[in-house]
Amino acid sequence: MSNPQQQTRRLIQTYYETFNSGDRTAFLALLTEDVVHDINQGAVETGKAAFRSFLERMDRCYREQVHDLVVFSSEDGMRGAAEFFIEGEYLATDDGLPPATGQRYRLRVGAFFDLQNGCVRRITNYYNLEEWLRQIRV
Repeated sequence: MSNPQQQTRRLIQTYYETFNSGDRTAFLALLTEDVVHDINQGAVETGKAAFRSFLERMDRCYREQVHDLVVFSSEDGMRGAAEFFIEGEYLATDDGLPPATGQRYRLRVGAFFDLQNGCVRRITNYYNLEEWLRQIRV
């Protein structure tokens, strides 16, 4: 049997594998019902329904894949982190952002997790918004 640290690393790897696969039902099954989502330079949203709405907007406006994933975990398995590159295409104009014309981008992202009962309880993502804007304005 694996230890808590290994279980957390595996859960976070599965989180991103499922994200890349596009299977939103399986992706949402990895979250607690009261998941807290700290959106980069945005609001804090709570609950699986809010996360589902966020994913629907993201899927409408962006096509993204995670690459070069590196996962970290605390010894007790209660917290984890990931660093990766997000490679994407800006498909449809998102509220408050420049017009979408199919621009491509690649950004380094840091993500931080709290885990509870084998599920993601909180996720906080950080990336450089100014760099994303620079890439899509080219």
